[in-house]
Amino acid sequence: MRLLFTSLGSFGHTFPLVPLAVAARDAGHDVVFATSEDFLPQLTKAGLETAAAGLAISQAFGQAFAESGPPGPRRPPGEIPPEVLGPIVAKVFGELMPERFFADLLPLFEHVRPDLVVSEAGNSGGTFAAMKAGIPAVAHGFGRVSTGDPMVTRIRDAIRAHGASLGIHVGEDLAFAGPFIDICPESVQDPDFLARTRRVPLRPVGWSEPGELPPGVLERSRPLVYLTLGTAMGHAGVLGAAITGLSGLDVDVLVATGPTVDPAVLGEVPANVRLEAWVPQSELLPHVDLVVHHGGSGTTLGAFGAGLPQLLLPQGADQFSNADAVLAAGVGDRLLAAEVTAEAVAEKARTLLTDTSVRDAARTLAAEVAAMPSPAEVAAQLPTLA
Repeated sequence: MRLLFTSLGSFGHTFPLVPLAVAARDAGHDVVFATSEDFLPQLTKAGLETAAAGLAISQAFGQAFAESGPPGPRRPPGEIPPEVLGPIVAKVFGELMPERFFADLLPLFEHVRPDLVVSEAGNSGGTFAAMKAGIPAVAHGFGRVSTGDPMVTRIRDAIRAHGASLGIHVGEDLAFAGPFIDICPESVQDPDFLARTRRVPLRPVGWSEPGELPPGVLERSRPLVYLTLGTAMGHAGVLGAAITGLSGLDVDVLVATGPTVDPAVLGEVPANVRLEAWVPQSELLPHVDLVVHHGGSGTTLGAFGAGLPQLLLPQGADQFSNADAVLAAGVGDRLLAAEVTAEAVAEKARTLLTDTSVRDAARTLAAEVAAMPSPAEVAAQLPTLA
C-alpha cells in the first residue's frame, strides 16, 4: 500500500505523525512524507522518504504580517491584541498555507499515486488536495482538539471559504468528516469532539531528533526540573523569571532554550541550572520529576505519557486550552501572563514536586496513555481506513 503523510512544517505539527509513518514503513508499506522543505532534514533522520510541499509557517506569517501593515516590535502572541492577531492567524492557517499545499500536492499525487493520504489535522490543504484527486484521506491530530476557541473558529471559517473557492463544501469541520487518528487520551480530550468524531486512538509516542542526553541527567541526587518554552513562542522574560524561581529550590534545572531565545540574553545562571539550545525531549522525559513549560501539545502529551506533574506557562495558540485540560485532570497547575513571577513559579513548583495527589493523577493518566493502541497497531488498521 502506498501512503502519503503530509503536515504543516513545524515541530509541533510534523513530529506527532512521525511514529505512525515509521511504523507504516516498518510494516512494509511504501511511505512518502510531504511537508515544507525546511523540515525535510528532520524526516530524513527518521529514515523516511520525503517530498517538498507547502509553505514554511515562518514564511506564511511573514507574508501575512507584511500584508497587514508596517511591522512593529516583536511581541509574544499573548501580548498581541486579538483584533490584530486573529485575522493574521486565520489567513496563515486558513488561506496561505492551504493554498500552497493544495497546489504542490496535486502534482505530487500524480507522481506518488498514494492509496491513502494521512493529513495532519492543521493541514487542510492536504485534505483538500486528496478530496480533489479522489484519494481517501484520514486526519491525524497533533494534540487536544479545542472546539470552542474563538481563534479556532476564525481559522475554520477561513478554511470553509478556501474550500468553497475550490468547489469543495466543508461542513461543521473538515478534519472531523472522516476517520481521525487521535493521539490525545480520551479522558482529557474535548467532549464535543469525542461526541461527533470517528476517532481512531493512537498512543502519543514522542519522537525527537536523535541525540545524547545532557551530562548529569542520569547521575543525580535530587529532583530534576525540565524547563522549556518550546520551539515557536519562547520569551526571554518568562524564561528568566522561571529560571530565577526554580533555581532557588533544592533541585537541578535543565533548560531547553529553543531556537527563539538566545541563551546569552539570559546572562549567567546559578550553578544548579544548565542551559541547552536543544534536548532529545522524548528520551529526557522518563528521567524528569517536573516539567515547567509553555503548554505545547507535544510537551503536554509527552508529560502525560511519562506520568509527570506539569506547571504550564501558556503563551498562545492551543497552549491555554492545554493548560485548562491539565488543571481539570489534576495533573498540574498553570500561571498566566502577569502571574508569571519568580516567586509564583517557585511556589507552584514546590507544591507540584511534593503533592502526592497530583503525582497519583499523573500516574493514572500515564496508564491510560500506555493502554492506547501503539503506532504498529494503528499502522495495521490503515488499509481498512482506505
